[in-house]
Amino acid sequence: MSTLTAAAYRLGKLPARRDPRTLRLARYLDTAALPPAPDAWDEATGVGDWPMYANDRVGDCTCAAAGHMIEAWTHAGRGHTVAIAERDVLRAFDAVKLVDPTTGAEGAVELDVLNLWRKHGIGRHRILAYAKIDRADHELVRQASVVFGGAYIGLQLPLTAQRQSVWQWTGRLRGPARPGSWGGHAVDVVAYDDETLTVVTWGRLQRLTWEFWNRYCDEAYAVLSRDFLSHGRAPNGLDLDALLQDLALVSS
Repeated sequence: MSTLTAAAYRLGKLPARRDPRTLRLARYLDTAALPPAPDAWDEATGVGDWPMYANDRVGDCTCAAAGHMIEAWTHAGRGHTVAIAERDVLRAFDAVKLVDPTTGAEGAVELDVLNLWRKHGIGRHRILAYAKIDRADHELVRQASVVFGGAYIGLQLPLTAQRQSVWQWTGRLRGPARPGSWGGHAVDVVAYDDETLTVVTWGRLQRLTWEFWNRYCDEAYAVLSRDFLSHGRAPNGLDLDALLQDLALVSS
């Protein structure tokens, strides 16, 4: 991906909002009851196409990532991929977007997208709940990806990523390597191994190293969807009743 091509793509994730009501996954996922996360996991295999969802011309990455998660879930849970319509992604984005009054730039906050997705759905797909993942706990990130069928994450991309086929930390955090120097971007995790994670962005798969994750991932969420539930049952090790009860207490 050349610099010129990469720079032409839109981003659109606004800075992470810290809400004390956001539930934390570690409270509901009994890691002791789960086997260790596999060394490698891949939910992208078999999904033939990842739509752009207008993210080449609109800063709707936060909602495009939701569309890609629905694709991955339905393929894994139903055996066939359901791709929602671009108009549904754009309709969701229009409902949550914020516009910079000075520049006119449009973007959205991931928590706003998650709340819309839970309350109203995106393309008739509603999620049951979501919970924050401790980004520094790589084992929890792996387990959450396997148990929930991926993760909804935010990155503060550096300009250095524009020239990289695999997004890597260059060893610096200044200048073009500064977090957010390119902009904020929302993607979903669909695979990982010992060295890298794979996310969906701009209609394709993109690998990034765990070192890149450590420096540039600023938020991550496990998302519980009916599209991924096994015959309507919660994944093993998840206290779904407690999660839903706590969610009802803090939701407005």
